[in-house]
Amino acid sequence: MEKANNRSRASYRTAGVPVSSLLTFFAHLLFIAITTLLLVWLLHFREGLSFTSTNKMKLFNLHPLFMVIGFVLVSGEAIMTFTTIPARRRTRKYFHMFLHLIGLGCSIVGLFAIFKFQHGTRKVDLLTLHSWIGISTVSLYALLYFVSFFVFFFPGAQNWRRARLAPWHVLYGITIFFMAIVSTETGLIEKFMALGLQKGQEALIINFTGLLLLLFGISVGLVVLLPVSY
Repeated sequence: MEKANNRSRASYRTAGVPVSSLLTFFAHLLFIAITTLLLVWLLHFREGLSFTSTNKMKLFNLHPLFMVIGFVLVSGEAIMTFTTIPARRRTRKYFHMFLHLIGLGCSIVGLFAIFKFQHGTRKVDLLTLHSWIGISTVSLYALLYFVSFFVFFFPGAQNWRRARLAPWHVLYGITIFFMAIVSTETGLIEKFMALGLQKGQEALIINFTGLLLLLFGISVGLVVLLPVSY
């Protein structure tokens, strides 16, 4: 039985390196690439970033900034943290909860920016599929965070309850994460169409950002599914 387990673990290794470690490293590279592309798009091709500028597009640009980098990418890192950091379980739990808290805060700021932009430009809120999925995702994310805090982090929670709810926590967490990916992809498509883009550098940047986000989501999912690397 032990030999079979060793062979199973070996099947998830490439040249002595666990596949989960390679995927984690790949996901980190995607984090950097997506952040770079997004900043180039917003700062070079769009008007920049500002909460107070009279140029309303600078306010709008804060929405993709906080939702993509702060919400999607940081929450993806939070998911991987629990299985990839070679530390005690409690330490990993602290990192996991802290990064998710950052993601939740960024999602709130991102929603604030887009609602302020919509009201400032007198546009109607929540008309598109992107907005429906986005609001649902942030709401479920917040709900899961607070429920998880009291179940897995609060000292008074019972161990048997934690063990029973842990698989559902993982399932719901991954589901909400991919909802965030879908919401971001639909938002990029919506913006691409609104700008009337066809060819050119800006169109390529938006398309590559969407493609890399999809790869990031797949990488995070695989890291969770594959055996841990320590």
